[in-house]
Amino acid sequence: MTDAAVPDRVIIVGQGYVGLPLAVRAVEQGHDVVGFDLDTARVALLASGSSYIEDIPDERLAACLATGRYLPSSNPDDLTDFDIGVISVPTPLRDGQPDLSYIEAAAAELGCRLRRGACVILESTTYPGTTEELVAPLLEKASGLTAGTDFQLGYSPERIDPGNTTWTLETTPKVVSGINAASLARVQGFYDTIVVRTVAVRSPKEAELTKLLENTFRHVNIALVNELTMFARDLGIDIWDAIDAAESKPFGFMPFRPGPGVGGHCLPIDPSYLSWRVKQSLGMTFRFVELANEVNEHMPDYVVRRLAAALNERELSIKGRRILVAGVAYKRNTGDDRESPSKKIIELLLQLKADVAVCDPHVDPTRSHATTGATWVALTAEEIGKADAVLVLVDHDAFDLDLVGREASFVLDTRRCVEGPNVEHL
Repeated sequence: MTDAAVPDRVIIVGQGYVGLPLAVRAVEQGHDVVGFDLDTARVALLASGSSYIEDIPDERLAACLATGRYLPSSNPDDLTDFDIGVISVPTPLRDGQPDLSYIEAAAAELGCRLRRGACVILESTTYPGTTEELVAPLLEKASGLTAGTDFQLGYSPERIDPGNTTWTLETTPKVVSGINAASLARVQGFYDTIVVRTVAVRSPKEAELTKLLENTFRHVNIALVNELTMFARDLGIDIWDAIDAAESKPFGFMPFRPGPGVGGHCLPIDPSYLSWRVKQSLGMTFRFVELANEVNEHMPDYVVRRLAAALNERELSIKGRRILVAGVAYKRNTGDDRESPSKKIIELLLQLKADVAVCDPHVDPTRSHATTGATWVALTAEEIGKADAVLVLVDHDAFDLDLVGREASFVLDTRRCVEGPNVEHL
């Protein structure tokens, strides 16, 4: 990478699980970066060298700050004179509809500061057509410039997998696109300084669909296994054993395993973006996605029913019983609890008047969205001994699962990570 290949100034709007790793990597590769976020508390933490994301340790963040080339900011005045502007903001669902208000706000902020020769890249997950049909007009209106002629524009879907130490931002191939050849060259040139390999596609629509395809594939297959899990139990079959056996086939099969539901910023949301787009544009229903949503959304209910049935067999009711929930995050070894199935499970247990205690060493109780009404504890022998049942929802490496298997009077394990005489697997 030559000095000429490094943009003078990069703006990354959004400093969450996607934007912060990108900002840190960009600084490490020689870019001058402003990490912009409207959350002033988050910005203050970053400025002090404190990271709230496990994949970015404090030491790595401090090293970026020490270069003088990383500025965490919530001040729009710091967004001026950029060469590369990356939009990496949330795209939630609101009442089943895509909410692109964060993208719209980011595009407006960058657009009024856009200069000739700059490049804007959208990374936020969204439906096909967003870059060209929404972002381009917003940037043009705010700047008075023409996309593809006066400035470049493209889309590159994020592929961050929190907690994955093998496939990181830099080692995972990056899909890149542009609204024309010049835009693609500029987008690809930037990410070639960030990751080990870029994969170019013909237009932003293909890149946008790539992200939705990846997560819809996972969503549908998880739903298949989750529904099969319920049927297998009623048929007296060990689904886990069957999946292990199927995995021995060296071709034509990819293992997916059951769990308490899906969570995070992708699986519960991204397929619905695709389903919404199909409905809006074609007037048709994406039946696979709708069915997968139905199955996965009801897995928390199934988990609670299984727990209630197991306690009933022991002549216990859920009401008034101490239930120790192990795991609040949506996946192992991460503190991200967005859309976590643990939230609904905890809510259902509280509605049934259970005494709910929760433990998760990765999740900050003060920032958690999933545990209102529950008591936070550590996963100790004492707490396990107090519980009438331990419900394992996440298989964090930090959990002493052998201790759980030895000490618990009963365990419902949704991840098949605990063994013992009083353990029941999902």
